[in-house]
Amino acid sequence: MNWMEIVSALALVMFIIVLLPVTRNMMKNSAKGTSADWMGFVIPVVVIFLFVMLLVKLV
Repeated sequence: MNWMEIVSALALVMFIIVLLPVTRNMMKNSAKGTSADWMGFVIPVVVIFLFVMLLVKLV
C-alpha cells in the first residue's frame, strides 16, 4: 500500500464516522410517505425500466 491508498482509506473512514450520526437523525425524523407518494415514485421508475428494456431489445 502506498501513501495515497492509506490517505484514501482514512478519508473514507472519517467520512463514514461523520455521516453516520447525521444519517441516523435523518432516518428518525424523516417524513413518512403515503401510498400516493410511493405511487408517484414507482410509476416513473417502472416507465423508465420498460423504456430501457425496449432499448435493449432494439439492439
